[in-house]
Amino acid sequence: MSGTAPGGSPRLGPLYLKAAIGSIGARGGRLPDAEPARHGVSVDRRHLAQYARVCGFAVDDALPATYPHVLAFPLQVALMADRAFPLPLPGLVHIRNTITVHRRIDAAERLDLRVHAERFVAHPKGAQVDLVARVDAGGEPVWHGRSTYLARGATAPEDGDPPPVQPGGVPDRAPAATWRVPADTGRRYAGVSGDVNPIHLHPLTARAFGFPRAIAHGMWTAARALTTLQGRLRPALTYEVAFGKPLLLPSSVELRIRPADGGWDLDVRSRSGRHHLDGSVQPV
Repeated sequence: MSGTAPGGSPRLGPLYLKAAIGSIGARGGRLPDAEPARHGVSVDRRHLAQYARVCGFAVDDALPATYPHVLAFPLQVALMADRAFPLPLPGLVHIRNTITVHRRIDAAERLDLRVHAERFVAHPKGAQVDLVARVDAGGEPVWHGRSTYLARGATAPEDGDPPPVQPGGVPDRAPAATWRVPADTGRRYAGVSGDVNPIHLHPLTARAFGFPRAIAHGMWTAARALTTLQGRLRPALTYEVAFGKPLLLPSSVELRIRPADGGWDLDVRSRSGRHHLDGSVQPV
């Protein structure tokens, strides 16, 4: 790989460039069997603190539920950027994410990461694929993430299962919080996640991809929403989100939450009612 990010993961800038160059021409027709992995990963506490501040988490020795996604994401991009991957990375839309934390993960633990792709299936709007990440510590699984991506207009070799039930969000009620999301949110999150996709960085580069302004990273929105429940969640949990309309920068948005079945439902929406994220958090 060309360069590394904090913790020794592949840098995403060169991978996005590789993906853009490789998006033209023939591609593989099936998912690769590759399982990119990293072993004995140490968490950079300064990087962890920066991530916490950008997303709104308390700075702590315990990893936020969404933080291991940042560690595993470069391996997912490396897999998707390869020409053997059947869908070109440019244009893939992150439509859903599910995270399961099996126990508290301490920043001092050495982590083993590995990723693979599965469920390359048809979607009503094209084709979708899941990028799955697993994190182990001390030989036991401690974290699992599933990111579902949509390629509009693409075809897949097999029909998909019925769409999973979407998180229901929260019926109309008073917002638990109102956020002013600044114009530099995409750049700040890119600085700690390494995700330098140009749609998040500047209005000019976002317009090249059809957006009127830069948009917030979906995983920043997911992390920011989860911070509202700090102190009310058990260490072992499943956090499921469905991404809706792009969150244009700058914006003002409202977060709504409600207790549900021992956990929480939540949503993030604009004042006009456009949903950017619907989610649920449940104890494991």
